[in-house]
Amino acid sequence: MSRLIGRSVGAATYVVNRIRRLSRFGRWPLTLGGRAAAFDSRGHVLLVRHTYAPGWHFPGGAVDARETMAQAAMRELREEALIAPRGEPEFFGVYLSLTENKSDHIGFFVVKDFEPVDGRARVLEIAEARFFAPDDLPKGTTGGTRRRLNEVLGGKPRDPAW
Repeated sequence: MSRLIGRSVGAATYVVNRIRRLSRFGRWPLTLGGRAAAFDSRGHVLLVRHTYAPGWHFPGGAVDARETMAQAAMRELREEALIAPRGEPEFFGVYLSLTENKSDHIGFFVVKDFEPVDGRARVLEIAEARFFAPDDLPKGTTGGTRRRLNEVLGGKPRDPAW
């Protein structure tokens, strides 16, 4: 009898814990992304303005299946700005963003040497992609973008929150 009770309590605990995990996932899904700060020979940084979200951002996006954060960031550089790094990008850190009711982990990379690639601009997604002097960023540059840029350029200590 005690074995049976132990199993039913164990099963009930399992079900309760499973429901808690699923409900937590429903509220805060875990997502992975990759972003990159690309600098030209003048030290200007590449930013993009999306058609679907306000502000200027580093190029980046979601990690696809069977893709690393670095691969996602480099794919997004190609797709959003038509550039590709020469060599491996520099890993800078992983950041946490809790916006939009999700737990988004963003791998952030720095690219200092790149080349143009063939392709067509993604006009349905990217309104504009331009290089800016770090001390003259456009109006609407997001707070996370400004913080990461200050960290990369050595002006601020790293903060784990995007």
